[in-house]
Amino acid sequence: MAPMAAVVDWIIIALAIGSTLVGGYVGYQAYRGYRRHDSRTMQALSIGLFFLTAVAFSIAFVGSLLLREGYLALQYQQLLTLITRLFQFLGVLLIAYSLHSRG
Repeated sequence: MAPMAAVVDWIIIALAIGSTLVGGYVGYQAYRGYRRHDSRTMQALSIGLFFLTAVAFSIAFVGSLLLREGYLALQYQQLLTLITRLFQFLGVLLIAYSLHSRG
């Protein structure tokens, strides 16, 4: 049973890394759109996508690895979750602003 759990762990790690990389790429493409059109809404969209995907995934992934390996005490787990949720909230807030704004 242990090899199956190890395979699942590697799949989880690969998906987390893939999500971070693809999220960073999407945020970068939105940033390029902002630079091309000099649009304030596109800037908010790019920052929102970057916060929601790359930053939140990275904090959650690295934090969970540090907690699992014992480099970070369990008392910081709630703080890591709070920081992750904060970046997710800011990300969706900025995306909502960019979709709602007309300028």
